[in-house]
Amino acid sequence: MLIKINRDKCTGCESCIQSCPFDSIVMKDEKAEITETCQFCRSCLNVCPEGAIYEIEEASDKKEKEEGSGVWVYAEQRDGVIAGVSFELLGAGRGLANKLGTEVSAVLFGATEADARELIRWGADRVYHCGDELVRTFNDEPYADLLSGLIQQYRPEIVLAGATPIGRSFIPRVAARLKAGLTADCTSLEIDEDSKNLLQVRPAFGGNIMATILCPHTRPQMATVRPRVMKRGEYDESRQGEIIPVKTDNVRSRTKVIETIKEVSDISVNLQEANVIVSGGRGTGGEKGFKLLHELAEALGASLGASRAAVDEGWIPYRHQVGQTGKTVGPKIYIACGISGAVQHVVGMQSSDIIVAINKNPEAPIFNIATYGIVGDLFEIVPMLTKKIKEAKGL
Repeated sequence: MLIKINRDKCTGCESCIQSCPFDSIVMKDEKAEITETCQFCRSCLNVCPEGAIYEIEEASDKKEKEEGSGVWVYAEQRDGVIAGVSFELLGAGRGLANKLGTEVSAVLFGATEADARELIRWGADRVYHCGDELVRTFNDEPYADLLSGLIQQYRPEIVLAGATPIGRSFIPRVAARLKAGLTADCTSLEIDEDSKNLLQVRPAFGGNIMATILCPHTRPQMATVRPRVMKRGEYDESRQGEIIPVKTDNVRSRTKVIETIKEVSDISVNLQEANVIVSGGRGTGGEKGFKLLHELAEALGASLGASRAAVDEGWIPYRHQVGQTGKTVGPKIYIACGISGAVQHVVGMQSSDIIVAINKNPEAPIFNIATYGIVGDLFEIVPMLTKKIKEAKGL
């Protein structure tokens, strides 16, 4: 896109100069002129009293926007198990595809045809499946080569992947090869009703704002999405779709994965798969407060989470952190104890089915999103809650 000035209409009033936040409009021979530093913010378009400023679409812009159709989801797998975020993205992709009047496809590397059938039951219309030995285990180079080749061949309009270690590792390589835009760590996706562009929402500036990002001129529009921020679609056992075999004949790799070593950790820290999470913040006051939360979590059979403030204080290890710089979770029940509700934390848990907030400050922002709120001292409420749960369980 380009912003132009009709010099015949320009009267040199300088109204546009005052409107430009980037100082990209200068006077030349008593006429306004746009410089190369223009950021296409469009602030100047409506300020000219003579209508001398206008926007034009370049041929390359029109060509790229007209190319491509369909929503693609990269279905991540590890050790033959499809990641939960893949099913979440199929649900989100179905919603986007319905608004665009198109289809949803999944791309699956390294798993079995039975796994591909499962993706169809979760909402995919077709699955591009490759089970070759080369992609059996994750390796950036062949994965990026194979996916970028498929995108160039079939030209989808939108490509989604999980913002997981695997997605964050090779999806940027794919975007770079295709010279496409990529928005990382999205928490929401929508379709703009007017332009039909993908609206990609993610935290920015340390989580202090939620930015909506568009890639209007390049295709595909690419985004990685945090796990557990979106709900799975409907599972249909009888759903039918097409499986397209993909070969690796033209894919080469200069590296080979010899061995994968898994980190051994406490199962209670597997926050992203937990159905119930008890989480603590600065209001816990320290290790004494987290001891109470641990007892409550044990009584509930829950995982133990924390806000960044509690982790920064050294009260609990980082692997328990929930939020923008921690894990994104979506349990059935999330119990927030002594957590104020800063946007950085809310981003990581707002998709929970039920949110219970315990805080002695009735004005705490956490109550704005809580399903149930308890105003009171957690040092009194949590022990009582633990006792009642143990009594109900006969412990």
